Amino acid sequence: MRYFFHIGYNGHTYSGWQKQPKVNSVQEVIEDKLSQIFKTPLTINGCGRTDSGVHASQFFFHADIAQEWDFDLVFRLNKVLPHNIAVFDIIPLAGKPHARFDAVQRQYDYYIHTYKNPFLSQLSSYYDLGKLDLAAMKKATALLPQYKDYRAFCTTPDKNEHTICNVMEADLYTTANGDQIRFHIASNRFLGKMIRIITGKLLKIGTGNMSVDEFENLLITKETPGLLEIAHPTGLYLSKVTYPYLNLPPRTEFAGLQQKDWIVV
Repeated sequence: MRYFFHIGYNGHTYSGWQKQPKVNSVQEVIEDKLSQIFKTPLTINGCGRTDSGVHASQFFFHADIAQEWDFDLVFRLNKVLPHNIAVFDIIPLAGKPHARFDAVQRQYDYYIHTYKNPFLSQLSSYYDLGKLDLAAMKKATALLPQYKDYRAFCTTPDKNEHTICNVMEADLYTTANGDQIRFHIASNRFLGKMIRIITGKLLKIGTGNMSVDEFENLLITKETPGLLEIAHPTGLYLSKVTYPYLNLPPRTEFAGLQQKDWIVV
């Protein structure tokens, strides 16, 4: 039987989701614990590949588990998993649905704080840049759904079959005093480092070192800039994954930043 696992994790201490030799990955930790519980090797398939240090407030993976169980697997897994990985739901699904290939939309949120705060250091990205021009950043953000080719916002565009992304949503939010910012984006797919590259450009616009026209020109010409200026991984969250047959609300109470009263810029 195939099961979808609905989870969330703080990626601060992990080298991303995907299992790799000699590094600590979320996938490997979960596979080890699942295999211990069922006393047989189990392989899991995630809905995407988050980079080192990137979080997921909503993430799905699927696993094929032949044997039945008569215990609370959510409870058992949460008991043996480290504190920075949480299992929310386990959903049995008929057939062979795929956690990665069947996803029709992924949403990401990038959190920024502009003042030194020791309690946000692992959850949000600190940029001491002074007062940012949020209006200009908003104008650039609003351009994103109008374009389809994101070749200029990818570290290795030629390694992709194509660089077309259907960006469905792009918004910029701030707190009332303007010292915390959230960049939100939703698309059917994302390219390597795409969100962090866009965020880097938005920050450059906010500091007056890039114009909105120059930003749009990258979308028009599709020319990869010489300096990508990739934003820090800390602060980036995979926040929602949607399937044609599964659309669960995110467990936002597990991500404290998302409980703030955000205002659309």
